[in-house]
Amino acid sequence: MKRILIASAAIASLSVTNALAADMAPRPYTKAPVIVDPGYNWTGFYVGLNGGYSWGRSDSTVAVVPLLPALTNVRHNVDGWLGGAQAGYNWQVDRRWLFGLEADIQGTGERGSATTLLGSVRIPVGDNAIALSASNVRSTELPWFATFRGRTGALVDPSLLLYVTGGLAVGEVKFSTQTTATAQLFGPGVNSTTPIGAAVTLAGPVLSGSSTRVGWTVGAGLEKKFTPNWSAKAEYLYMDLGSQTYFGGTADEVRVKFHDHIARVGINYQFTTGPVVAKY
Repeated sequence: MKRILIASAAIASLSVTNALAADMAPRPYTKAPVIVDPGYNWTGFYVGLNGGYSWGRSDSTVAVVPLLPALTNVRHNVDGWLGGAQAGYNWQVDRRWLFGLEADIQGTGERGSATTLLGSVRIPVGDNAIALSASNVRSTELPWFATFRGRTGALVDPSLLLYVTGGLAVGEVKFSTQTTATAQLFGPGVNSTTPIGAAVTLAGPVLSGSSTRVGWTVGAGLEKKFTPNWSAKAEYLYMDLGSQTYFGGTADEVRVKFHDHIARVGINYQFTTGPVVAKY
């Protein structure tokens, strides 16, 4: 009898549970949360500072000196430290690719000079000879330059960008030159190496000029984000400011070419940040 009562109670309890379950509303559907990429959003404006070193080269023609063979070209290095600021905007088109625009302006300590022996000649004068020689000192400076470039690159991972860049370059190139002529009498005898008296040296005027020149630049670099706002970069640029004539219309007219190799590092601050939302 006891067993019959226990079985009856169990059946009654099961019936009540099924009735309650039937009366409950169905479980509502909930949309799965949006998956957020743990990477960085590169899109937005940024500003930064940079510094580095450059190795420039100045190529210039040499004015003809009477009685002396003329050289056609003189080269000298124009090296120095540089520093400046940059600003730009990036568009991250997807998880992998980025396009951007960047402008920068640099102040530099780039300067260099060279002394060149233009030539020498011996001129017989009776039983003696006069040795004539001429040398030239020329200097080039790059006080400042600016570039306006496009950038395109690939994100190796969400925080590391490898890019190429290129565009317009503008810079001021200062150039100066001075030629010095020396005459020395030797004798007795046309081929004598014994000087007679002191040498006579005539230094020409120091000529200097400056021009703002427009050229082009190309390069490549990498940029690494350490936080959503801050990143650091390392960059190489080749810059060509073409050629320019200085002291035109005079006997000292000279045409000067200038190009530069630039290595620099910098830091950027991006104003707009946010996570990259995955698209599924």
